[in-house]
Order: sequence, then C-alpha cells, then structure tokens
Amino acid sequence: MKKHKSTKDSNEKITYSSSGVDIEKANNLIDEIKPIIKKTKRLGADGTIGGFGGIFDINKLNYTDPLLVSSTDGVGTKLLLAIENNFYDNIGVDLVAMCVNDLIVQGAEPLYFLDYFATGKLSNDVAKNIIESISNGCLEANCALIGGETAEMPGLYEKNHFDLAGFSVGIVERSKLLPKENISKGDLLIGLPSNGLHSNGYSLIRNIIENKNINTSLPMPDNSGRTIIENLLDPTKIYVSIILEILKNINDIKALSHITGGGLTENLPRIFPTHNIGAKINLSSWKRPAIFNWIQKIGNIDEKEMLKTLNCGIGMVLIVNTNTAKELSEYLLSKKENFYIIGEIIEIKKEDPKIIFVKD
Repeated sequence: MKKHKSTKDSNEKITYSSSGVDIEKANNLIDEIKPIIKKTKRLGADGTIGGFGGIFDINKLNYTDPLLVSSTDGVGTKLLLAIENNFYDNIGVDLVAMCVNDLIVQGAEPLYFLDYFATGKLSNDVAKNIIESISNGCLEANCALIGGETAEMPGLYEKNHFDLAGFSVGIVERSKLLPKENISKGDLLIGLPSNGLHSNGYSLIRNIIENKNINTSLPMPDNSGRTIIENLLDPTKIYVSIILEILKNINDIKALSHITGGGLTENLPRIFPTHNIGAKINLSSWKRPAIFNWIQKIGNIDEKEMLKTLNCGIGMVLIVNTNTAKELSEYLLSKKENFYIIGEIIEIKKEDPKIIFVKD
C-alpha cells in the first residue's frame, strides 16, 4: 500500500472541523430553516424539526380503512444545470413534485416529505435556498416537511456540487386505490399539460448543449423573451391539488399516469392491467411547448427517441370511460384547467407495441 507523506506537524491535533465537517455550521442551518419548515405544517404534523425522526399522527385524519403509499425520487442531472447557473429557486419544487406526483397517481393524498441534501462543503446560503424551495413545493402539495438530512462529506463531491433526494408518504382509502382493473377498449386518455421538461431527460439535454456548444443564456428562438436556461430550469408541475379535486368530484377515474422518464411510451403501460390492453395516441391533439421542438431540432433527435425520453408536453394522463370523459372535460373547463383528449385504449396482441402513435 502506498504511504502518504504528511506535510503537517505530526503533533497537530486533528478535529472533525479540520477534516472538513463543520457541525456548528450545520446546527446553525437547522436554526435558520426552522421558520421556513414551520410554514408547511398541516393536520397530523405536530412534531418539531431536529429530533431523531419525523412524526405524523394519521389518527387525526378521517380515514376508515387507510393505506399508506410511499415514494422516493431525485431530480437527476437537472441539478448540474442549476449548479452551473447558481439558480436554486425551483430545484426543491422539482424534488417535491417528482415524489408527490407519484403518490397522487395511486389516489393518495400526500401527507409528509423528507429531504436528503449531501455536499462536499456545506454552504448555508445554498442549502437554505434549496430548503426554502422544497418548502414551497410542500406548501403547494399541502404536504408537511417533517424532517431531513444534511450531510457534509468532504472528498465525495466536486467543489460546489451536491445531491438531492426526497421521500414522501401519502394516504388513500383502500377502496379508492388506483389504478383500477377495469380499463377497457374505448376508454379515453385525458392529458394534462406539463410545465416544460420537468425533471427528466437532462443527461440527453446536457449532452446536446455540450456537443453543440450552446450558450444557454441566449434567448429562446420562440420570441417569448425568456432565455434557454430559464426554460430548462422551469419547475416540475405539481398536480396534487387538481387531481385531488377531480378524485373528490368525479366518479370512475380508472387510472392516472405521471409522465416522467420514459415518456408516454414507457409510463402509460405501467398502469395497464393486462397484456392485451394498449393505447393509441394522437400526437396532433396537443401543441408541444417550444422547448421540445427546439431540443428535437438542435439535437437532431428522432420522434421515437423524443417520445420515450421526454414528456413532450403532457405531464399527467387520466383514463376514463366516454361518459366520464364528458363530465371530466366540463369540470376541467369550469376550473380553467387546460387539458387534451390525447387518445384511447385499444386491444392489442401480446407481441404488439403497447403504445401506437398517430398523427391526424
């Protein structure tokens, strides 16, 4: 084993702080973020931050036969774009969205959230900015931020780099758990628009930026007045509020699908109950946001790759029968929510592709 020659006095005392971990700074951070976290309190979340575990009292909720649903996720290499541009206002919202949107598709109301923030050298300003963003996401999802971990790990990350992960738990009555097993031929697919790229496909996007030597501070060529990087760092849409309203007011929602990595191609089949069920999607039924067209053109990406990598403008899909589709459409119009009827359920053979894309 190679021996490393010491350049310091062998009698010098070594401390945790001199090794790169500042406990006092971390404790100060906890004090700074307590008022931010307190804003996210909701019924059932009565504990305080700083204990060994977060506490939530589900007995305070009016459920009779509840199931708990859990989800964990991150924001992938979108983090690197946020770090490179020193912009963290949205990245915490992304983190919350990626978790709670996965809960809501099973019919579960998000209850609480925990975060994991790991870095080589702790910057309280950056960490506070991110936790405030996480708090904003929790407020939007009516989800209590009840705990987390801030880990300072010198030598593990590049300078100024960090990683984020989130964990969330929701609750649903057993009888209302989604998806249902009765998805059948002729059911319609209602798509809710995304807020842009959300938090998937960024390794592809960063590869395009690097290989094409793109200056992301330039304006998008869609005359919107916004820069490329502003579009790339738009936050992931949180669908919790509108979906909970739909589930409360519209009967017979058969299934929901959160369109993340894998796009429509990979995410819709995850909720199909049998091998002989597929979907036909009309790509002409909605207009893609400009950011997708720009990525496809500048990166020379074929349509199949786009559809199995990015959400292409649809962030959430609901499956309903034709009668419910009419009721749901009227409800969404009354709420001034944009939506598209993007396709229908079809019968397929086992060897057929699960998703067929067409254009009018």
